[in-house]
Amino acid sequence: MSSDHSNDTGGSFDIGDSRSEAVAYEPAIEAAFVETDHEPVTEHNDTADLVPYTASRISPINRRRLQNFKANRRGFWSLWIFLVLFSMAMLAEFLTNERPILVSYKGELLAPVFVDYPEEKFGGFLAVTDYRDPFIQDEIASNGWMLWPPVRYNHRSVNRNIPVPAPAPPSWTMNKEERCARYPMGAEDPNCVIGNWNWLGTDDQGRDVLARMVYGFRISVLFGLALTLASSVIGIAAGAVQGYYGGWVDLGFQRFIEIWTAIPTLYLILIVSSFLVPGFWTLFFILLAFSWVALVGVVRAEFLRGRNLEFVSAARALGVSNPVIMWRHLLPNAMVATLTFMPFILNGSISTLTALDFLGFGLPPGSASLGELLAQGKNNLQAPWLGITGFVVISLMLSLLIFIGEAVRDAFDPRKSLG
Repeated sequence: MSSDHSNDTGGSFDIGDSRSEAVAYEPAIEAAFVETDHEPVTEHNDTADLVPYTASRISPINRRRLQNFKANRRGFWSLWIFLVLFSMAMLAEFLTNERPILVSYKGELLAPVFVDYPEEKFGGFLAVTDYRDPFIQDEIASNGWMLWPPVRYNHRSVNRNIPVPAPAPPSWTMNKEERCARYPMGAEDPNCVIGNWNWLGTDDQGRDVLARMVYGFRISVLFGLALTLASSVIGIAAGAVQGYYGGWVDLGFQRFIEIWTAIPTLYLILIVSSFLVPGFWTLFFILLAFSWVALVGVVRAEFLRGRNLEFVSAARALGVSNPVIMWRHLLPNAMVATLTFMPFILNGSISTLTALDFLGFGLPPGSASLGELLAQGKNNLQAPWLGITGFVVISLMLSLLIFIGEAVRDAFDPRKSLG
């Protein structure tokens, strides 16, 4: 009994002692929080080792994905090369144009690259100004100057001074006398200069191949980007509705997609081209009607997987509407799989346009097109520069897009971005 009593006494003494210590420390704690004007005394004042915190807009997982993308040197440099080529193509009017970039005439600075000045402006008639006309050139030279682009042709310009029948070989393969044979003053003609060279030759109509290659590259990429973005929006929306609601909605959409994809796209384009002139927007909407199904399966699977997760159930319990749940909670998870497919969809869109142009069912005749350049190479085997130019440009463009797509796929790989 005595031993038990002593143990109880000791236990109660310890509890009371700890309470008294806590009460004793309470004023010190309050003083530490109240007296904020005084600097706390520390034994080691290593303020030099402290790094200020800066909030980053990039989440850690996205930062790791960006690092993974940069680690893929082939894909990283392919992106830069593609951006440089696309930027140059977007500035095609400043690189290949039959009009000067700037003209200084009688103290007035003109920009023919943007404005179509009449010939009356330079003392001629009320007609379209031909800046290669000797009269216009002499008039401007005596009252100012002209700044020409590196190549003085656009994709529609016809070189009427080529020394041989079209298609003509590249100008650098000829000597000066051969290049200038059709000019009025021969080798001494002021227009027989390097700016009027056809660096990659001419096609069967005398148009500059280099200019058509630059403009064709721009049209192909812009068409592919527009088709990829539009089809991605429709495909993501359709896949999201299927995956989120499921049931009869999913079943009905799947049966519709199976029937819709069974329609032959090429035959439909042939039928439309029989009573409509094929153009940029005509091809765009026809291909858009069938290309949106490429992303439906991927987005549908992501929404089917995520619709029963706990955070989605919690959002429903809080009364969040279905469109908000789909947009703010499920779509970011589905975008990871979607982004990995987009470079390959862009690749397929460009390839489709090139194939249609090659077959003659693409853009209208006269448009700058890489597929039309390949078709000219097939029809003019005696002019190998046509087929070689088209093949090299298309191969380079598609290879760069494939390398970029592989790098994006590796960057979003969960084993690398979450590891």
